[in-house]
Amino acid sequence: MTYQEKLIGKLNRKSAVIGVVGLGYVGLPLVIRFVEEGFRVLGIDIDEAKVKKLNAGRSYIEHIPAASIKKCGKAGFRATTNFAEVRKADALIICVPTPLNEHREPDMSFVIGTVESLMPHIRAGQIMSLESTTYPGTTDEELLPRIQARGFTVGEDYFLVFSPEREDPGNKKFNTRTIPKVCGGDSAACQAVGVALYGQVIDRVVPVSSTRVAEMTKLLENIHRSVNIGLVNEMKIVADRMGIDIHEVIDAASTKPFGFVPYQPGPGLGGHCIPIDPFYLTWKAREYGVHTRFIELAGEVNSGMPEWVVNKLAEALNERRRSVKGSRILVLGIAYKKDVDDPRESPSMVLMEKLRQRGATVAYSDPYFPAFPRMREHHFALKSVALTPRNIASFDCVLLATNHTAFNYRLLKKHARLLVDTRGVYLKPAKNIVKA
Repeated sequence: MTYQEKLIGKLNRKSAVIGVVGLGYVGLPLVIRFVEEGFRVLGIDIDEAKVKKLNAGRSYIEHIPAASIKKCGKAGFRATTNFAEVRKADALIICVPTPLNEHREPDMSFVIGTVESLMPHIRAGQIMSLESTTYPGTTDEELLPRIQARGFTVGEDYFLVFSPEREDPGNKKFNTRTIPKVCGGDSAACQAVGVALYGQVIDRVVPVSSTRVAEMTKLLENIHRSVNIGLVNEMKIVADRMGIDIHEVIDAASTKPFGFVPYQPGPGLGGHCIPIDPFYLTWKAREYGVHTRFIELAGEVNSGMPEWVVNKLAEALNERRRSVKGSRILVLGIAYKKDVDDPRESPSMVLMEKLRQRGATVAYSDPYFPAFPRMREHHFALKSVALTPRNIASFDCVLLATNHTAFNYRLLKKHARLLVDTRGVYLKPAKNIVKA
């Protein structure tokens, strides 16, 4: 019996051990999904604090309840920082960050560092799947040679696939099981094992012809969203100059039953995908002599939105005989999207920095962050402000940056001296509301 047949057999019998490397917003839901289907799961992460919390049955992600973690623990799930334990796993699923460096170029250090840590401990008969969003060619340029250098023949005694994550935190319509899973293998044998792996826990697996196709698929998905958000953000600026409410326009256009998909404008892009992933393709495209003008233009529009919002806020204060300098400004929501506890790449952070640079005294309110989170680029020694009538009225301006459901919008409208709305929450005009 071949290694391929043995591994597919173990996956089909659910006797395979699944190793998930990186226990964040992508890795942890996968852990839960495999445990739910009866697999033994081993979690690997370099963060000792995360590992201790998981092994104690606690969660550190808002939309994942502690009860789910405890249930996994009772089913045999265990987290560790010891990479040597990956020898016990039959499948290794890598879910680590792929950010940009200070030059807006791909930072592959997390992926490469993780793979280097795994290499001394891999064994014949395993499958390795990379889920981190990256440029086309990463799997066969970075992972494949390292596995081959260990003496394995990929497609015979070791198997390699790329299967991009498609998590959408806060979206209650879809979950890990119901979101179709794209999977591209380094060979036909790799593909077959990859489909067997994900087919146990995902309703629909979508096979593609190569790892590069799978890598490009993920980039297209996110670039499609980035470009369309860039378009609607630019339309917002034009509409604003013309005295037209862009949200009313979008609602009207959405009644067309064909050929139009509504996208909502905002104060900028946030999250771990949309603001970052397009630059992975633009960077790689240069290697082929291609200048991705359309993608980069959308990036320029979206990255310019925080400055536009701050200028709108400054104009609104000026009309009330106030300057930004010396004003007390409360930013509502520092998560990158509504109803999540994820601050990565949030435009709220950029807004706070820009306001502080202009001399404003900045505060924030966000039910998901009692204290300002530790971040690599942004530092504020602040705690979340309670939204009482007195507190709201004490600020010169309230800037609605993230439209959490938990906010009392009626209370805010009643007591805010000036409320700048970047999310289209307030559809009816009011003297104290400015849309930005």
